[in-house]
Amino acid sequence: MILGIDAANIRADGGLVHLVEILGAAQPAESGFTKVVVWGGRSTLNQVNDRPWLVKSHQIQLDQRLPVRIWWQHFKLPKLARLAACDLLFVPGGSCWTNFRPMVAFSQNVLPFERKELSRFGWSWMTLKLKLLRWVQSRTFRRADGLIVLTHHAGKVVAQAVGGKPGKVAIVPHGVHGRFARQPREQLPIETYSMARPFQVLYVSKVYPYKHQRQVVEAVKRLRVGGLPVKLDLVGSAYPPALRQLEQTLNRLDPTRSYMRYLGEIPHEELTSKYFSADLFVFASSCEAFAMIITEGMSAGLPMACSDYGAIREVVGDGALYFNPEDSDDIARVLRTFIESTKLRTEKAEVAFGLAQMYSWKRCARDTFNFLASICQDTV
Repeated sequence: MILGIDAANIRADGGLVHLVEILGAAQPAESGFTKVVVWGGRSTLNQVNDRPWLVKSHQIQLDQRLPVRIWWQHFKLPKLARLAACDLLFVPGGSCWTNFRPMVAFSQNVLPFERKELSRFGWSWMTLKLKLLRWVQSRTFRRADGLIVLTHHAGKVVAQAVGGKPGKVAIVPHGVHGRFARQPREQLPIETYSMARPFQVLYVSKVYPYKHQRQVVEAVKRLRVGGLPVKLDLVGSAYPPALRQLEQTLNRLDPTRSYMRYLGEIPHEELTSKYFSADLFVFASSCEAFAMIITEGMSAGLPMACSDYGAIREVVGDGALYFNPEDSDDIARVLRTFIESTKLRTEKAEVAFGLAQMYSWKRCARDTFNFLASICQDTV
């Protein structure tokens, strides 16, 4: 069998990491595929390692803006897939205008389908973009012969939004790269820390309204006022309106940035140093299909303080303490509970590290290709 992969909308962030990692870990022949053809833009294909069975087909239109990429999907992709004698088309970006069949889509983002979370953007271009994405992906999922989702929660959200289960559905979680793996280290009493050598809290995530960085900042301020020697680093790219609000909060609560800093975006492959120097990981998003970042923190052996919204509890299980991400007092309560108990930090870090071992890109690739093969067999 021959598999085609439409990477027209895979350009950065988690979608690109997923594509690169599953193609790097895949053994397609074990699932019955003799060749895999990936159509994408130059920057995307340059990130994908060469494999004997892999054909990387650069399409100049996919280096251009969205309307051109949509035109390519509608008019060129079906012809290219037929010329390549593809038995199946895989759409990891979740949006596709092609009429080629059979086709399997992948849902990696539930934000367009969570109306409460979408409303946090107010009247904005982002809201319009997300609503358009919801319409396009709903259309794609309904027409797909199969759909891959990351968690049970994501599958439920998508099914409700598109009006029932679209075709055959598989739950295939992301993996986590081995470079993030580190055994949980000995947890030290808070008395061993000081204002000169503070307890390091780390939050890695894009700055968006539903990520609630401002509430985390307010929580850390409460801890600091309460006498705890804590420091917060915020890492991630930013949606400008949300970043302005975050900066205003930081200016109000820590104008000199003496213990709370926004560091901006750090390349994914360079994040390990931040994880390994942290004492506690916090993740306050209220809308997640999976959150690859969480498994990185788990794999790095960190105690995990997490939002109780979305799919997060499904991913971390008993490996975290949970809070209401919209309530800075509740966030402060959970952080204080962790910080003041070495026993609790030790126990939760060990559990989270053990659970992280379930998330591997090898397993993700195997389960993905096996599901794709099953769709081929069902449609013969």
